[in-house]
Amino acid sequence: MSDIKVWVVAKEMNEEEKAEWENTPSLVTPVDKIENLNRVETQEPTNIEAIVEGLLYIVGEDGVKKEAIAAAINKSLEDTEVILNNIQRKYAQEIYGIELVGYGSNYKFISKKTVYPYAQELFHNAKANTLSQAALETLAIIAYKQPITRVEIEELRGVGADMMLRKLEARNLIREAGRSEAPGRPILYEVTEEFMDSFKLYTLNELPDLPEYNNEHEQENLFD
Repeated sequence: MSDIKVWVVAKEMNEEEKAEWENTPSLVTPVDKIENLNRVETQEPTNIEAIVEGLLYIVGEDGVKKEAIAAAINKSLEDTEVILNNIQRKYAQEIYGIELVGYGSNYKFISKKTVYPYAQELFHNAKANTLSQAALETLAIIAYKQPITRVEIEELRGVGADMMLRKLEARNLIREAGRSEAPGRPILYEVTEEFMDSFKLYTLNELPDLPEYNNEHEQENLFD
C-alpha cells in the first residue's frame, strides 16, 4: 500500500497535528485526482474533425448525410455543420488536391479540377475494357440520354455519380455540354470522340436499341 500523503486544509493545524497527519498513511485518493479522472471520462475528443474526415473517406463517392454524421459522432446538426464547414475551409486551401463538397445535406470528398490534366495523363493509356462496371453503366446512360445532368444520371443509377463523372472526364470519355435550363442551371454531359474511338463507333446511331423491360428487376439488370 502506497504512503500517499494528503494535506487537507480544512482548518488551521498546529505543528503537532501536522506531524501526526503527515505520519499517518492515507487510504484516501486525492480529491484533485478524482476530479481529473472525471474530466478524462467526460471530455470531448480533440480530434473530432479528423474523425469526421475518416468517416468521409470511408463512404467514398456515395457520400454521407449530415444527419448520419451527427448521429455517429453524437453531435447536434448545428455542431456537425460547424465541423463540416471547418473541414471545407481547410481543404479549400491550394495545398490540398481534394475538397469537401455538399450537395444538399450529402457530403463527400472529391478531387479538385486542377488535378484533371494530371489525371488525364495518368489514364490516357487506359483501354475501354479496363473500365469498371459502374463506369460502363454511367457511360451507357450518357450515350443514350445525352445531353444529361448529373442528377438525372443518379436517378437512373440509384447512386451518386459525381466521382464517376470526374473519372470519366479525366479519361476524356465524356465532357461538359453546356448547362440545363432547369433550376440551378446544372451541367450537361455528353460523350466525346475518344469514347467513339474506344468503342469503335462512327455515330451514336450505331448503338443497339435498348430492349423493352416490363419490371423493375429487369431494369436493374440492364447492364449485367
